[in-house]
Amino acid sequence: MESLYKELEYELKNNKNTISTVFIGGGTPSSVNQELYAPIFTLLKGYINNTTEITVESNPNSATEEWQQYMYDLGVNRISFGVQSFNDEKLKFLGRSHNANRAIKAIQIAKCIGFNSINCDIIYGSTMDTKELILNDLQTAKELGVHHISSYSLTLEEGTKFWDMKDICIDDEEMSCFVIESLKELGYNQYEISNFAKNNKYQSIHNLGYWEYKEYLGVGCGAVGRIGNKRYYKPKSIEEYIQNPFAKEYEELSEEDIKTEKVLLGLRSKVGVEINLLNMEEKAKLKELEEANKITIIDGRFYNNDYLLSDEIALYLL
Repeated sequence: MESLYKELEYELKNNKNTISTVFIGGGTPSSVNQELYAPIFTLLKGYINNTTEITVESNPNSATEEWQQYMYDLGVNRISFGVQSFNDEKLKFLGRSHNANRAIKAIQIAKCIGFNSINCDIIYGSTMDTKELILNDLQTAKELGVHHISSYSLTLEEGTKFWDMKDICIDDEEMSCFVIESLKELGYNQYEISNFAKNNKYQSIHNLGYWEYKEYLGVGCGAVGRIGNKRYYKPKSIEEYIQNPFAKEYEELSEEDIKTEKVLLGLRSKVGVEINLLNMEEKAKLKELEEANKITIIDGRFYNNDYLLSDEIALYLL
């Protein structure tokens, strides 16, 4: 946390812009003593105001009432819980340290404290999942008054404990469609492939910033940032980061890289894509997609009619 303070202080001094959003996440912020965040928020004063969206991720087990209250008092106004499921058997199956009651309690505490923007992560696509189980998870979140749901299909990442357990994961497009339809019926509007909000007010401004291809500072161990056409990566090793919190590895993005990323991000979200990014050949393909009712064109931008086809449409276009 001391290294994080040093790095943030340096980045803010070199940053002439105001900060529109702050996102404290990656790992489990709620496992860090709440008082260690106070100096960080002191640094941020002058760059943020009452309208700045400030999100913190948390785990239901470690997001105690004391921790949540302290973070709220610091100025955090959006909280995101890694619930994954409200089914105890599935939580054990996924190796989560909390149970359903603990998840429910954490969300209830957040409501009582006064958080008026609460996200809940739900995972589907495990071999345990049935439509009944998933629907119960989504309905429970709604009954708890959750404003935003991030619903992710379980994917196995190399280097995680699940990597060699290929039999716990299923790739089920029908289940994805069921989740999207169920959330719609429960009153959550999809504005990105995995993100659903009660209304526009509860959409994540921070996430929209990524999809709109805005610049962002990445501060902390393992963080990623982008300024202009340079993306940078912070060391993933805690020891390495503590030794030198200013170390960065840079990746230079070509015009083609930026175009591809804007198309991919725009197609998987409500942001859409500027038509003028495309060349003549790609615009001809775009016309075909419009005629096939795959995309909608409005005021010089095109929008995806089915986020589940984002990758396929991008591949066809580019």
